[in-house]
Amino acid sequence: MAIFSRKSQGGKNIYLALDIGTEYVKALVCLSEGTKGRVIGVGRQKQGLSDMQSGAVTDIGGVITNCHKAIKEAERMAGVSADQMILGIAGELVKGATTTLSYTRREPNTKIDLSELKNIVHKIQWKAFDKVRGDLAFETGYNEIDVKLVNAAIVDVQIDGYKVSNPIGFQGKDVDISIFNAFAPLVHFGALQTIAAELNKELMAITAEPYAVARCLGNDETNNFSGCFIDIGGGTTDIAIVRNGSVDGTRMFTLGGRTFTKRLAQSLNVSFEEAENIKLTYSADKLEKQSHKIVRQAMKSDCEVWLSGVALTLAEFEELDVLPFKILLCGGGSHLPEIKEVLETREWYKKLPFSQKPVINFIKPKMVSNMVDETKRLKDQQDITPLAIANLGLEYIGEERVLSKILKKIVRLMQI
Repeated sequence: MAIFSRKSQGGKNIYLALDIGTEYVKALVCLSEGTKGRVIGVGRQKQGLSDMQSGAVTDIGGVITNCHKAIKEAERMAGVSADQMILGIAGELVKGATTTLSYTRREPNTKIDLSELKNIVHKIQWKAFDKVRGDLAFETGYNEIDVKLVNAAIVDVQIDGYKVSNPIGFQGKDVDISIFNAFAPLVHFGALQTIAAELNKELMAITAEPYAVARCLGNDETNNFSGCFIDIGGGTTDIAIVRNGSVDGTRMFTLGGRTFTKRLAQSLNVSFEEAENIKLTYSADKLEKQSHKIVRQAMKSDCEVWLSGVALTLAEFEELDVLPFKILLCGGGSHLPEIKEVLETREWYKKLPFSQKPVINFIKPKMVSNMVDETKRLKDQQDITPLAIANLGLEYIGEERVLSKILKKIVRLMQI
């Protein structure tokens, strides 16, 4: 009976959030209720070692099989299937940046109408697109043609310095629009499109996971919130910088949970699977004293290497005069006690433009205030990424703002 009652709400408000991680595929079936959402089904499937590398798909067939299993489990729990899906993308070469550009109106005394707004957004987005795509091509050595737009979002709009959410009906001369654009190499983006097509769901959006994580703390908190979000997954560490509620940029580097497991496997001369189990037991503080000491020694040296990766990646945000001192950790890799420890005890931050010593905290599922977990299966920081993707899905499934609608059409043109 519950299946029919849920579908009778229109069917359109049921959607799937899919996080294709290096270690696990995580699927959430969600029910949208305006600006809030409820998680009604959860599914997980472990990836094979050869399915993913550093957040990128290396075996499309293997990943599709894992996705089907995770989705089936989530839909069985929910008692309903989702027709629409939002998909998260990570990987070392996924980069995002916010670009602010100005448009000077010829007739400042006339009110902005829909056709003029479309024209303004179109011109500004193409300029931003060309700039960020050029930067990424230069950084990675990829040809610009091989770099694809993953997603775009309007971060801020001002008319003559006055902040507005919908410019229609306003007068003014200078329109400043800040747009966040995320890009990925064609080979990476294309693999995800192939996977999405095989899953037989309507694809609402592919989103950059660090962008989703950076947007996950409910609107009330993020309006003026500033912080560094660090998501430590199986293959990569993703970093997003938020200042005054706006995502400034995202970066990733190839060092995640698998690196720590490999080091442990070498140190203890055991298989990868055994090392993974030992690492998880250690993170839960359930190893006996002597074993704990050996594992801690192995983890400490790798955490030092990881920390230098964080420092180098934060230094890439060279356009920022000041870095937010609040650091929020999530992802399965953040369970390692040494991660928080090295961030708090080393003086790595002194060479970076922090206003004060960073304060380190974890993101907990209950902090994603727009999503309620009815399954009680989302328990800690490793569940934040799929929950953040689900949170972003609310924007795509709900009543869209005029600006978002215009930008979505432009993005579709750019992705062809």
